[in-house]
Formats: sequence, structure tokens, C-alpha cells
Amino acid sequence: MEIRFHNSAREVRTMTTDELRSNFLIQSVMQANTISLVYSHYDRMIIGGVMPVAKMVSLPTYDALKAKFFLERREIGIINVGGDGEIIVNGKTFALRKLDCLYIGKGNAKVGFRSKKKENPAKFYLLSTPAHHAYPTRLLKKEKAMPMELGTAATANQRTVYKYIHLAGIKSCQLVMGLTILKEGSVWNTMPTHVHDRRMEAYFYFDLPANQKVIHLMGEPSQTKHLVVSNEEAIISPPWSIHSGCGTSNYGFIWGMAGENLDYADMDPVDINQLK
Repeated sequence: MEIRFHNSAREVRTMTTDELRSNFLIQSVMQANTISLVYSHYDRMIIGGVMPVAKMVSLPTYDALKAKFFLERREIGIINVGGDGEIIVNGKTFALRKLDCLYIGKGNAKVGFRSKKKENPAKFYLLSTPAHHAYPTRLLKKEKAMPMELGTAATANQRTVYKYIHLAGIKSCQLVMGLTILKEGSVWNTMPTHVHDRRMEAYFYFDLPANQKVIHLMGEPSQTKHLVVSNEEAIISPPWSIHSGCGTSNYGFIWGMAGENLDYADMDPVDINQLK
């Protein structure tokens, strides 16, 4: 598990492209038969993925956690972006199809991941945050995830938002999680953009066609930076940073937040004319 520390807004203003990528871009999220994780010191969120192909892959613990097992003091949200798969939690099996979500509360010692077919493996995207209470494990299918239709074709941001873990959905201690699917012909996400000083956010881009990219915008509104992102790569977004993107094709992305509250709508809008 890789460890990444905080960066101040002042520090980021002078970063090179390579420095930005090494601090905020997470590559190789989905690797066959292994769990790939990054521990961010922004709200101590752990971001990563697991792609079980030929065997079941178990969730290990790590020395950095100083815990007997991974979820001893943590909760985790998992969304499948691949083929059909199963997650086994303390002996109970949960079946996840593409875009289904499983929340696992703190105190669950044994978690395993497996695919139904190795020719079309499951791809489980993971977000984990510290937890103070043991909420029950819960599976939520995509169709039940409160879909909202937003945006317009005229502004190239027509999209469907699915909310899974939030105040009115799956209960958690601090994790908020869902995803957005852009319609064909739409390429912009989160524009007009916003910040929320009360919590950090992580993005995971998926279903981006081969040889296509997303230009992800970050930084202070008056000091914007960009990262060129490929399919199945993730972004760490600090609380003081905007987070927005424009693709060379339509795509999907999973968003997840952690911090002061569980209010999906808690954000500080940025007027598009303030961006520089």
C-alpha cells in the first residue's frame, strides 16, 4: 500500500506536470489477482481496486494501519465496474453485477473478492475511511441508487447520477459514494465546478474508450492545473481544490468523499468566470 501525504495549495501552484501526477494521479488501479491501494492523508481515505481473475483475492491488513485486520477501525465502499463478481464478508456471499455497490461496516474481519468468469473478470473499485460505528453491511443495486438526470446536450454535460452511500441511502460513518455516467455526446463533468473545504474527494474514471483521455482540472479556482487521465485511473482531490473534467469521449466516473459530514449537496460553487 502506497502512502501519500498532504500538499498545500501554495505548494501545488509551482508543481511540474510530473510532480502533479505523482501526488494526485493513481494509475494501475486494476491489476490481475492483486489489491492495489493508496493511503491518502487527506481525511485518511484509502483508494484502490482489485481485479480477481484466476483466484479469490482476500483483503489484507497493512502495517501502516496498525490493526489486526483491515476493517478493525474502518468502513469500505465497493463498486464493481467489470464483469459479474462476488464479495464474501465473514462467510456471507454478495453478488455484484456491473455498477452495483456493497458497503461493509467496521469490525468485519474477513473480506474476499472473486469473479464469476475469468474471461470477463469483476473490477472492484474500493474507498475506505476511518469509522467510529459499526453500520450493517448492505448491497445496493444500480437500479435502486436514486438515479438523477442532469445537464443538457447543449452544454455537453447530460448525465445520470447514481447515489449509493449518503444520508438518504446506505448509512456510513463518513464515506459518501456514488457515480456519474455521461450520455453520448456529453464530455464535461462538474462544470460549473465547486470546492468543499469540509471534505476531500476522489475520482475514478472508467468506461473511457481506448485511445481516449479525460483532461481533469484541479487546483485553486484562480490557479488551475490539469492532469491527462486514462481509463481506470483515479484522482485525489484536496478539499481546497476544484475537480472537473472534459473528455475526448463520454465516460463514467465514481466519486467518493470523506470529512466533516455526509451531505451530498454540501459544496461551495465557483462561478465559471472566476476560473483562471
